[in-house]
Amino acid sequence: MIPDYQTLMLPVLRAAADGETRVADVAERIADSLGLTPEQRDELLPSGRQRILHNRIHWAKFYMSKAGLIASPARGRFIATDKGKALLATQPERIDVALLMREPQFREFYRNEGTTIDEEGATADTGAVVPASTTPEEQIDAANAALSASLRDELLERILSNSPTFFEQLIVDLLVSMGYGGSHKNAAAQLGRTGDGGVDGIINEDRLGLDRIYVQAKRYAPGNPVGRPDVNGFVGSLVGLGATKGVFVTTSTFSQPARDYVKHLAQRVILIDGHELADLMIEHDVGVRGYRTIEFKRLDEDFFSEE
Repeated sequence: MIPDYQTLMLPVLRAAADGETRVADVAERIADSLGLTPEQRDELLPSGRQRILHNRIHWAKFYMSKAGLIASPARGRFIATDKGKALLATQPERIDVALLMREPQFREFYRNEGTTIDEEGATADTGAVVPASTTPEEQIDAANAALSASLRDELLERILSNSPTFFEQLIVDLLVSMGYGGSHKNAAAQLGRTGDGGVDGIINEDRLGLDRIYVQAKRYAPGNPVGRPDVNGFVGSLVGLGATKGVFVTTSTFSQPARDYVKHLAQRVILIDGHELADLMIEHDVGVRGYRTIEFKRLDEDFFSEE
């Protein structure tokens, strides 16, 4: 398990006390000492932009620098200060936010940020308490995940409350937004036809219509999964039509036998359940709209380079 950023403060400071170093080097050293697996070493934040271990080391280093324990003599490099080495000489069992709060300059940093920290190391802003074991990026990702989960539930509820015709049109909108079917007009002319050999619709894979994808859509309530017989029937229709590609969409879920069944078919069949459907709608702005944009900025190292 990857330690939280406060737990990493002591080993990061120890590494910095051995001489000038970098986050990547410290990450390897800590990962080796903890016996982290390759998967744990490479595990990314939900945003996919940075490794979790590197992110937590970065924030451990950043907070200790605000307490005067670490300095950055060169771009991307850091080292323990005399104050940091003096702290290590006391052989602390742990370095955390509560300990850093003993330093006046660290308290000043937090006061300027409009944030308070209690004796347990939790941060609070306008009354909202956030566990200090998570880095700011992790807090943002967790909040985004919670909002996305809530939005997924809302989308599926609204889909189920509308008509089957609405559901068919939604599939048209989504596939066109993803780049299939050409225009809405062309896509709608194909999708939504019923009685065509057990297939709900046909949509072009590209604007030129060089290949076609056959679509099956089932608007099922939660708790009513699509089983292998339904998928088997769809695949049988593809075989009868000489088709090689199909997409089966449901607002519910697929049983495990149904998912296992499509893994070894000659035809390429994609199963999209309610969770994946809602995620695709969010990703491609179908049925949702942005209401608030927050831009986060990072330091531009190249701007300050004099090389």
